[in-house]
Amino acid sequence: MQLSREALMRAYRQMKVIREFEERLHVEIQTGEIAGFTHLYCGQEAVAVGVCEHLDNDDKIVSTHRGHGHCLAKGCELNGMMAEIWGSREGLCKGKGGSMHIADIDQGMLGANGIVGAGAPIAVGAGISARIDGKGKVAIAFSGDGACNQGTTFEAMNMAVVTKAACIFVFENNHYSEHTGYEYAVGTSNDIASRAEAFGMKVWRGDGTDFFSVFETMREVLEYVRVPGNGPAAVEFDTERFFGHFEGDPQRYRGPGELDRIRETRDCLKKFRASVTGAGLLSDADLDALDADVAEAMEAAVAAARAAERPTPEDVLADVYISY
Repeated sequence: MQLSREALMRAYRQMKVIREFEERLHVEIQTGEIAGFTHLYCGQEAVAVGVCEHLDNDDKIVSTHRGHGHCLAKGCELNGMMAEIWGSREGLCKGKGGSMHIADIDQGMLGANGIVGAGAPIAVGAGISARIDGKGKVAIAFSGDGACNQGTTFEAMNMAVVTKAACIFVFENNHYSEHTGYEYAVGTSNDIASRAEAFGMKVWRGDGTDFFSVFETMREVLEYVRVPGNGPAAVEFDTERFFGHFEGDPQRYRGPGELDRIRETRDCLKKFRASVTGAGLLSDADLDALDADVAEAMEAAVAAARAAERPTPEDVLADVYISY
């Protein structure tokens, strides 16, 4: 499927926003201004964008503790995201969610989750709702190779098959469940997707470091799941993370030169640039202009987050329960 120039520009910009957002947090966290644990998504941008470019606000996603990329790709507003991580009242969740618990229901982003594997059951509920609604919408559960070992994920996959939920389980295999290589921690060491296949659902696999592989794979998956009665599906994307499990992780489990190698050979932004410029679809000047635009937007977002109003003690009891 040939994407238009506008679609290519948008996809690159979305990936670049995520990359710059995470790279900037990597720097700002060291100032001590940002509270709590933060898990960066750098390296995996092609998965979030390649998946979410197919979705609209009525399609739902559920994220993980490493969720900034999913939020931004789904349309969560940049300044609101940055303000939330800074703990501001002007954040998407009024400063109460922070890095691991950002949600934006209007954008179909049902929330990040600090508990590994806890998002999958939520996505199944949304997928059952989508099936009953009958409008061809879907719910997507993003998970990592660590979550594939969780009982909640197994139960969710089984429930999705039994109920024919319009649900897609997206496994981002970045090779490390926290600090443990998936070759050791996952019994089906060749892949994760075969676990979902065992529950009776169709599975796909793709290169998570290549936007075009992710985009085309998800087109096929979504065409299948959007058909009433087909039920759920799963897809595994092989990808990389460029930083540690959390900010401050010394990464002693990495092999010599491993990070340099994957940044050089498996960077989805470098691959995208080489692909589109090599094919004459976009120029380096086009992409450089987008880079500059994103850098300017990031500077503004950080400045606004620093200056934003913080919650007061009286705010602690506000928004505890939602009113319909």
